[in-house]
Formats: sequence, structure tokens, C-alpha cells
Amino acid sequence: MRMMIIEDEQRARRGLKGLLLATAEEQDEIVAEASNGKDGLELIKTLKPDVVFTDIEMPYINGLELIKNVRKEGLTTIFVIISAYAEFEYARSAISLGVTEYLVKPLIMEDVEQALESVKKRMKKTDMREKPKSLAERYPGIHPVILCALRKIEKNYGSSLSQKELAEELGISQEYFSSLFTKNIGESFVKFLRNYRIEIAKSLYSNGGAPKEEVPYRVGFSDEKYFNRVFKDVTGMSVGEYIRQNRKNEQKS
Repeated sequence: MRMMIIEDEQRARRGLKGLLLATAEEQDEIVAEASNGKDGLELIKTLKPDVVFTDIEMPYINGLELIKNVRKEGLTTIFVIISAYAEFEYARSAISLGVTEYLVKPLIMEDVEQALESVKKRMKKTDMREKPKSLAERYPGIHPVILCALRKIEKNYGSSLSQKELAEELGISQEYFSSLFTKNIGESFVKFLRNYRIEIAKSLYSNGGAPKEEVPYRVGFSDEKYFNRVFKDVTGMSVGEYIRQNRKNEQKS
């Protein structure tokens, strides 16, 4: 397990490092340390650690904003929040961002041991899930133009996408693009994009990759009510029903 510490107080950072090294297993390592949220964010994007222990109150970017920025990058980094403020609002915000543990200073060995145990359980559960195939893997042997379109969809599903824009980027007419897409994929571009966005939304709800209220906008919808209608149309369940069903399945496993 690759760990990282973000803490602006040198003494607290040193103390946490000592507790982690005393508690962690031999194969675990601390890959980086940072004294503020801005440097921490850059290191996370570069090193992609498995778990980050971060303070809340820090210069430049606080811990909660740090987590939001990491989620926007599409990273599944596990976070453990550390704070001197045992306030419910912080804890509630942290939980909504998919934080695994919320620890209150001063830290003791038992707190860190429990946090590491929770992190490893979550990592194990994630590893047991089948890694989703890329669109290129799902549609082998398709026309190169449509393969290029699928890669653009994977990268830009959260922003505005249209047949017209894609066709222009690919240097073909909209009519030809539409015909070619349907022939290769088996459904229209509009229907495929809609279903793919809902697929990503389901993954975000299941894995805690984003706060519930942010998911519609993360997957390219500008209206939450419309997203909810589309979600139910595609999955047969409301967002709330899907989340409850997913939690039941996790508890059973």
C-alpha cells in the first residue's frame, strides 16, 4: 500500500509518519509528504498513492477542497481525514466525499491501526471488483473513425458532446458519422452516449467517487431533474432506489 501524508504542522506530520511506520506492514510505504493542499494535490496527481492522510485546515487548499479536486481528476484515491476540530459538519462533509475514516487530533496508535484496517478492507473490496473494460476493448475491430469517437466519449463524457461536433473533428459529415456509428455500435450515438453517462453515474454512486448531488453534472447533465428521469428510464430504478440496493448488496458481500 502506497501512503501519503498532507499536514501543515511539521510536528504533527512527523508524529503521524511515526505512527504509520510503526503500524503499517512491511510492504507498505510512505511515498510522499506535503505541507499544504496545493503541493499535496500535485503530488497526488503525479504519484497516485493508494491512500492519503490529510489535515483539513491547511494553506492554499483545505482538505475537503483537496478531495473534491482529486475526484474531479477521476482518481479513486482513498482518503483519511485528520482534524483538530471534532465538529459534525466536517465529518458529514468528509463522509459525503467518500472519506474512509475521520480522525481527531491528537492521534493515538489505536486510531491509526483502525484507519489502516478500514483502508485495507476497502482496497480489498475494490480489487475484488472486475475492472471495467474500456470502450475500445468492448468493441474490437470497429471502424477507426468510430474507435476515435469512442475514445473522445470516454475522455469528455462530462462535457457537452454532439454528433455534429465529433463529425467535424473527425473530418466527416454528420450524416455519415451517424450512419457509421450505428452500424458499428448497434445503436445511435445519442442513445449510446446517454447510456454510457448513466453507466458512469452508477459507478460513481457505487464507489463513492463523487458526492451524490454532484454526480449528474460530473457525467454531462446540466439539469438534475432531467438526469433523474433518464437514470430511471435506463436502469428501471430511481437514484435513491439504486443507492439503497447497492448498499444492501455490499452488506451481503
